[in-house]
Amino acid sequence: MAQDVFGNPISAERPQTIAAIDDFILGFLGYEPRIGAILGAAAADEDCLANAYAGLLWMLSETGGIPDQARSHLARAERGLDGATGRERDLASVLRLWIADDVPGALRIAEKILRAYPRDLLTLKLHQYHDFNAGDFPTMLRVALESFQAAADVPYLHGMLAFAYEQCHLLDKAEQAARAALDLRRREPWAQHALAHVMLTQGRIDEGAVFLESIQDTWTDLTSFMDTHLWWHLALFYLSQGRVEAALAAYDDHCWARERDFSQDQIGAVSLLARFEFAGIDVGTRWADLGVYLAARDADIVQPFLSLQYLYGLARAGRPEASNLLAAIRAAGIAAPAVSRDAWREIGIPVAEGLAAHAAGDHEAALRFIEPALGRLAAIGGSHAQRDLFEQIVLDALIKSGRFSRAQQILEQRRKFDPDGVPINHALADVYDHLHLQPLAEEARGRAAATQLRHDRH
Repeated sequence: MAQDVFGNPISAERPQTIAAIDDFILGFLGYEPRIGAILGAAAADEDCLANAYAGLLWMLSETGGIPDQARSHLARAERGLDGATGRERDLASVLRLWIADDVPGALRIAEKILRAYPRDLLTLKLHQYHDFNAGDFPTMLRVALESFQAAADVPYLHGMLAFAYEQCHLLDKAEQAARAALDLRRREPWAQHALAHVMLTQGRIDEGAVFLESIQDTWTDLTSFMDTHLWWHLALFYLSQGRVEAALAAYDDHCWARERDFSQDQIGAVSLLARFEFAGIDVGTRWADLGVYLAARDADIVQPFLSLQYLYGLARAGRPEASNLLAAIRAAGIAAPAVSRDAWREIGIPVAEGLAAHAAGDHEAALRFIEPALGRLAAIGGSHAQRDLFEQIVLDALIKSGRFSRAQQILEQRRKFDPDGVPINHALADVYDHLHLQPLAEEARGRAAATQLRHDRH
């Protein structure tokens, strides 16, 4: 019997199908376009595993619903069950349960697979994908650790461990795992990404920018998401450094220059434009341009974390579709699958109301809706760095509604993690001016000016 790239048995017999299966596994783990080769192989072969993988790829495309192609590949996978291994049958079940909105059921099958095949790193990565979207970061870590002994030779496993550690706030362990991955494979993008998270969280801004710039040569032949997301992280470092032109160039030339119909590229663009504006940067017509592509998301309520950012982008672009999406989000509190209904009702809906209010300039309503939900945002998924957008929106609303004492408290807490950041010190200077604390305002301006000068020379 044939084996996949990590030694797991597979029933495929055609060399082209076996090669496509390996391409799918390595493409999924390494964020490489070769992941798409599985579609052609599955169309040409009713192999169970190839078609299960093809269906999973369609589900991962985050189109805003259940793609018909996923159902078609599930039917083809089930026609090939007789010749399939037990693991392959289980993977077809994972696809079937996901299509049926039974993610907990799919995860139970994935756990079964991983107990028997700890080197099935594609199933591990898929498990972590769902854990991440549910904000279950400790489970992300547990499942990776359970495969460690069997797959410690694989750089992708160390990258998955690194990101899981980082999301659990275990930053030293995250950095250790990320560096272990990069020692094995310098171009391991998920480990690069995890280390960028660590450096951002610890306020190692200059080091983070230098690190990402030093590995840009490896950002070749990556999927749109991974390429744009690494640039997104670099743009955040540039923003803190006050390198406005570099940050805008990262957005224009990289973050919003690939697959503009893809969910992750879209939300990355939304959050960057918002952060630029909070830093006082004029983004010109960029919201309007982004809104054209977000318009198709006017009924997309597959994931709260994504929908909230689509909504904010549509509202900032002044698109009428924002009202449609807000109505769909309100309905999700009743119509969503049971596993996510509470997250929609208790977090998604109030935050959506607050985002719409903020975009309309109603900062009182924005605070009333969003602030009570901040402590539970992890339940809708997204990373710490991504969810920080909502905290920055609250901070902006506090400042614009004249709540300067509360804003000062938050800003000084944030400055502990970004002491020399230009946007945060400009905001502090403005707040201290309003609080009639001019010496502190001048200190903040001085910090921002020193950082700006250092990087202008750079």
